[in-house]
Amino acid sequence: MPQNVRGVVAHKKGEPVSVETIVIPDPGPGEAVVQVQACGVCHTDLHYREGGINDDFPFLLGHEAAGVVEEVGEGVTDVAPGDFVILNWRAVCGQCRACRRGTPWYCFATHNASQKMTLESGQELSPALGIGAFVDKTLVAAGQCTKVNPAAKPEVAGLLGCGVMAGFGAAVNTGGIGRGDSIAVIGCGGVGDAAIMGANLAGASTIIAIDTDPRKLEWAEQFGATHTINARETDVVEAVHALTGGHGANVVVDAVGRPETFKQAFYARDLAGTAVLVGVPTPDLVLELPLIDVFGRGGATKSSWYGDCLPTRDFPMLIDLHLQGRLPLEKFVSETIALDDVEAAFEKMHHGEVLRSVVVL
Repeated sequence: MPQNVRGVVAHKKGEPVSVETIVIPDPGPGEAVVQVQACGVCHTDLHYREGGINDDFPFLLGHEAAGVVEEVGEGVTDVAPGDFVILNWRAVCGQCRACRRGTPWYCFATHNASQKMTLESGQELSPALGIGAFVDKTLVAAGQCTKVNPAAKPEVAGLLGCGVMAGFGAAVNTGGIGRGDSIAVIGCGGVGDAAIMGANLAGASTIIAIDTDPRKLEWAEQFGATHTINARETDVVEAVHALTGGHGANVVVDAVGRPETFKQAFYARDLAGTAVLVGVPTPDLVLELPLIDVFGRGGATKSSWYGDCLPTRDFPMLIDLHLQGRLPLEKFVSETIALDDVEAAFEKMHHGEVLRSVVVL
């Protein structure tokens, strides 16, 4: 039978969210109902509320989540009721041209649940990133459930579902940072600090944190930054070159996603170095670069989709590293809150007061 639960809904662009009754259908073929235990408040949810993703209102917000599988539909074999899972928003198909050539993290046909969750009125909801997890229970495609060690705390594990995985993967998977390398990270919120944490784990020798907020630079040092640059006070490109023997960093990660920050990333990297864009730009932003510089500086400029991760490979590994004490995921959790506090958490995020507010259910 369909279930009625509480969830956070954005009805109109820019308006405060509300907690309402959500109707969750029984899982159909290839689907699962997950009892959400924790969900991080990610900047992408705010983008949805502000109409920065699309205008398919109303949205059921939340996507950076962990919980327990309650029920599965026909044909589901990879997860079962009782499994502790992290939800991922890129459930790979296994059949598209990217999957067939052995690069499933680029899957071009990722899938979501076929059925829709609704309001009590029957109005269909658009779940954020195909998940919608600011809710007691949610309906997802079974492929969006990644089983991990249940010893991990839900409020920590769920962070891998989006921001932490995006930043960690931008440095390690997309940027290919390695032992003895240098890296600069522009923007030291949750995604940027995850890139710093990943570079530290990978053995980078020089890890440069760049932000305009001194408080965020202090946070970055807790994740392994060896140097900090206040972008309000210092020319970023010159400072990065000065800290890397005059050459520039091997990898520069732009976790902001604006033309000015990507230009900094492009010019702050070493010749033949790599610039990685993981911050999500809005559709109106335009980048201009002299083509001779694109040619003459060589190397690579890359965008990083979800940290180029493969959830079935990366989530269990990173949870194991966390449980071994090698990956301090708990440092990202600034506060735990209730569903009714999501709107206030958006304000704190907007003012840079938190790394992550996490809804605990």
